[in-house]
Formats: sequence, C-alpha cells, structure tokens
Amino acid sequence: MASLLLLLLLLPLLLLPLRIWSRLRWLAADLAFTMRALRCKRALRARALAAAAADPEGPEGGCSLAWRLAQLARQRPAHTFLIHGAQRFSYAEAERHSNRAARAFLRARGWDGGLGGGGTGGAGEGERAAHCARDQAAGSGAARAVREGDGAAPLAPGATVALLLPACPEFLWLWFGLAKAGLRTAFVPTALRRGPLQHCLRSCGARALVLAPEFLESLEPDLPALRAMGLHLWTVGSDTRPAGISDFLAEASAEVDGPVPGYLSAPQNMTDTCLYIFTSGTTGLPKAARISHLKILQCQAFYQLCGAHQEDVIYLALPLYHMSGSLLGIVGCLGIGATVVLKSKFSAGQFWEDCQQHRVTVFQYIGELCRYLVNQPPNKAERGHKVRLVVGSGLRPDTWERFVRRFGPLQVLETYGLTEGNVATFNYTGQQGAVGRASWLYKHVFPFSLIRYDVTTGEPVRNTQGHCVATSPGEPGLLVAPVSQQSPFLGYAGGPELARGKLLKHVFQPGDVFFNTGDLLVCDNQGFLRFHDRTGDTFRWKGENVATTEVAEALEALDFLQEVNVYGVTVPGHEGRAGMAALALRPPHSLDLVQLYAHVSENLPPYARPRFLRLQESLATTETFKQQKVRMAKEGFDPSTLSDPLYILDQAGGAYLPLTPARYSALLAGDLRI
Repeated sequence: MASLLLLLLLLPLLLLPLRIWSRLRWLAADLAFTMRALRCKRALRARALAAAAADPEGPEGGCSLAWRLAQLARQRPAHTFLIHGAQRFSYAEAERHSNRAARAFLRARGWDGGLGGGGTGGAGEGERAAHCARDQAAGSGAARAVREGDGAAPLAPGATVALLLPACPEFLWLWFGLAKAGLRTAFVPTALRRGPLQHCLRSCGARALVLAPEFLESLEPDLPALRAMGLHLWTVGSDTRPAGISDFLAEASAEVDGPVPGYLSAPQNMTDTCLYIFTSGTTGLPKAARISHLKILQCQAFYQLCGAHQEDVIYLALPLYHMSGSLLGIVGCLGIGATVVLKSKFSAGQFWEDCQQHRVTVFQYIGELCRYLVNQPPNKAERGHKVRLVVGSGLRPDTWERFVRRFGPLQVLETYGLTEGNVATFNYTGQQGAVGRASWLYKHVFPFSLIRYDVTTGEPVRNTQGHCVATSPGEPGLLVAPVSQQSPFLGYAGGPELARGKLLKHVFQPGDVFFNTGDLLVCDNQGFLRFHDRTGDTFRWKGENVATTEVAEALEALDFLQEVNVYGVTVPGHEGRAGMAALALRPPHSLDLVQLYAHVSENLPPYARPRFLRLQESLATTETFKQQKVRMAKEGFDPSTLSDPLYILDQAGGAYLPLTPARYSALLAGDLRI
C-alpha cells in the first residue's frame, strides 16, 4: 500500500517534460556547489581567525600560507606533499626546508632574534646563542656581502625577493621561506632576459634575485646591470659561480630547521601585498600583479571547490611563476593537504607513464596540454590509469570530446579566472564547452555580470542614464565583477596608469565600481557560460564582429589540421582587420586547400572566413601555452618577409591560392579583392 502511494506521488514527476527535468538537474547541481562554496568560505574564515588568534611567537601566528603549512606538518607530518622525479618530501620535511630558507633570508634582513630556534621543534638556548655568536663574529649571506662592499644593502622588512627558477622543490622552499620571513616574493618568468627582465625587477622593486644555476650562462650579459641595480644575487647550488653571487642552498643548509616566530609574517591587513605575479598580457611589457594575503587564503579552497580531497595525487606540469601553477596548483593542494607530482616540464609522451607510476588521480591543465595528449599515438599506459578528475582552463570543445572519449571515464572541470581578477567560474556540471554557470545561486556567492560591449569603440555600451546594459541570453557580453572588501582589485606595482581601463564606474548605479576582465562570454538559455573571445582578439571586418575562437573551432573540425591560431591583420586600403589563420598539419596529412575552402564556405559566414592562411610546422606559444596572436598579427602576410607558405582567399575564383609577390602587389594596389 505504501509503495502504491509513493508511486502515485511520483507519477506526476515522471510525466514532466524533459526540459523541466534538465532544469531540475541543473538546479540541484547549483545548490550542491553553492553549499560546498559556503562550507569553503566558513573553513577559510576559521583558518584566518585561528592564525590571528595564535601565539605571535609561535609558528602558527603568521600569514595564511605559513600557518597552513605548519598546521599540515603537525597534523599530517608523514604524508607525502611533493614528488619531483625520484625525490619525495613529506609535509614535515617541507616545513623544515622552508624554515631553513626563512632563517637564511632573515639573516639577510640582519635580523638575529631567536634564529637558533624558537617554537616547537626549535633549537635550545645553547644553539640559539651559538648561532647569534656565529652571526656576530663572521656573518653570513647578505650581511657578509654588505660588509664586503658588493653594493647591496640589507633586506628591509617587507622587501621583495625575485625568484628566477624552474618548477622544482627549491622554488617552493624559498617561496614558503620568504613568506615566513615577512618578505614579498616576485615570480619572474624564466624566459625573460635583458630589458624585459630588468623591467620586471624594477617594476616590483626587487632587492634580491635568486636564480637557477642552469640560467647563469644565458644571464651573463645581464649581470653587470643586475649588480648596478644593487640586487643581492643568489643561486640555488652550483660549484662555479661568478663573483658576487652566493650559494643560497649552502647558507640555508647551515641553519637549524625550527620554526620562526609567526609575527614576522603576520599581515596588518589581509589585502596587503605578499606576492607579485607577472601577467603575460597581450601587448607591452609584463605587469606585476599584486597578490594579497586574502587571495592566497582564497586559493586554498580551489581544489576543495573542484571536489578533490586529501588522498588525491595531483599532477602539476605548469610553470610555478604562473598563477595556475603556484596559487591554484600548489596553494590549492595545501588547502586540502594532498600530494602533488611536480614536473619541471610537460611531456605528452611521458604523461600516462607518470600517472601510472605515481597513481595520479587529478590532472591540472592549461591551454593546449590536453590537445597535446590527444594528438599522441596510442599508448598502453593511457588505459588502466587512476585519473578521475582533470581541472583547468582553455580546453576547446573539440579537444574536450576527444579527450573524454579516448581517456575516460573521467570528469572535466573547466574553470575561468584571471591572475589579478576578483571573479572565477567553475563548470561543476561537466557541460561540454562551458566555463561555468550564471545561476542566481552561484552569483549570490560569486557575483558577476555580462554587459554589452562595442567592439568598434572598445567600450561598454551605456544607456541614456549613463549606465551599462546587461546582455540577453545568447548575446556576447563583457564579464565584469563588483569590487568590494571581499573581492578587491589591487592592481599592479607601479603607477596607476597600469590599471587604466580595469575598473568601470557607474555600471548599474551611481558610484558602483566593477572589475573589467577584458573577456567576452556568452550565457545561453540554460544559464551556461561559454568563453567567446578576448576583447583585444575579437576583430571587425566588413562591418561585422569576428570572434577568433569561433573561426578556430570551425577550422579544427578538419581532420588534417592539428592546431589553428586565428587573429586579425590590417590590410592597407581596408577598414578593420581581415582574418588570418596560422595552421599546423596533423601528420601524415597534407594541406587540402579545396576541402578547406569548401569547409569554411559551409560553416562560416562570408565576413568570418579567413582571408589569409599561414602554414607552419608548429604554432608558437608562450611558456604558459597561450597562442601568440599579437606577434603573429604584427608579422602580417608579406611573402617577402615570411618564409612560411602563405595563401590568400580568391573570392572570385572560390579558392585559396598561393600568396605570391605578384598577388601581394595586386592586393596593395587594390586590384585583388578580398
């Protein structure tokens, strides 16, 4: 009788239309994620309060990063934190290594209060006195360097130390040690040399530089300028070093591994800057984005929001000078107390063997890493793996489908965020091609809006009252987020002009302030967010807006193309920018221009069809695997300056033809229509 009554109650639900069921399913997912986010916020608030209430003389009275590492070293001392090659480090070992680094940096500050110990596990009074006597008698590190007259002054409290290191354990020990010592860290991209390197060091006010020994040769021409800047110069190891460069690891190994007082790193305000990360940007030199203690704390929740837990093993092959590698990968791992497998360089051929060897359960990707994997030949190690979750950003829909079909079953969790931004989205439903949801529940916890944007003027569209206009479903819009104490925008080191355009005022009401992401997203009828294009990448041709992502996705459907990079180029005598596509072939295929023309004619409107093609062996990317659109656009399509095969769209003949010098001249003379 009870079963019959239950069936009668459920019968109306079973008769609901499929679209209603879908909405209920998405609502349930929204509710579940919102509850998880609220739990994360409560946990982070509790951590912040615990750190503030801790004994300032103890190790847990410092910044959130130092507090969390000390907590894990106490709660899970033997649990593996880091795997790098054949090396394995527990949380207790990570704490000890970073304590030694902190003490070495404190000596460079000229601070000797309790360097011999302090806190649980510290040295005794005898050791402390011995270390103080040693420091006073001979000195070490920067203190000795200053006495010898190398031109560098002692590091002041809160000074910035730049790290020019690959992804390795030493990067982490120094970063954590600097945090414990109350010093700021600057993560310098490892490819920078000469002018760009010096620009980065000056812009963040660096007073010291720690570099990898393998970079010494390429940095030799820079050393005179670095010395002239008055920098302390260290290397991590190396028996042979140029004059004036000290071995930091040798200095750190001479220190005891007891904790340092927490008050050294405790922030006066959670929005104080503790770290600089250089944004690659699309034009100009890198900018030093200010990272606050609050953001470090918030990033501890990243993997918890993604559904990972403390028994997971996370595979991380991203540069640590990038936010995805350091703040999301490392700090996110600390947030759940898990294990991270750190690779200095990504290898698509070695990936699945690594996953099998280390029993990896979570893979963090960015940009094209998943594409590299699906383009690899079949490997028996790609089956029987333990990977259940892949998390990251920049996964294109075509690669998403191929990745899951070949390597599944696994969950793909695409996210969206910016280094300096105050908004993030999570595609917790797994909807293919989406970067998140725009449900009212999600926006209650993480508020944001999509507003209309004029590609021609490069400004948001405003109504007669001067306020911005929200987009309709299916309409591309500029993603903006309100600036508040909980979601601040700290800008960049340097003058306020560097942040020009990043803040929008009077968006929906007088006096409000929103962060401008510079990205265009689309919200569909079901509330799913999809990345559309970057405002600088979208171009206008024949009076129409062209999204580079839309054109790239259409071209990538061709089986003979492995990679595609679409961008706009200026053409003399024409308004706007014409579409150009750099192509890399999938071996062993050849370029089929007839099929390519037929495909773009069928799948793209006339204004969106690329006017120029550039065939390359491989497409250039940044060290964070982003396609180099700006550089390619500047190189243009002149066959006399480019050695790559070039092609031009002949609309009259309905074909792509080789772009010869004669055709190039005809185009400039206005005799060839595109």
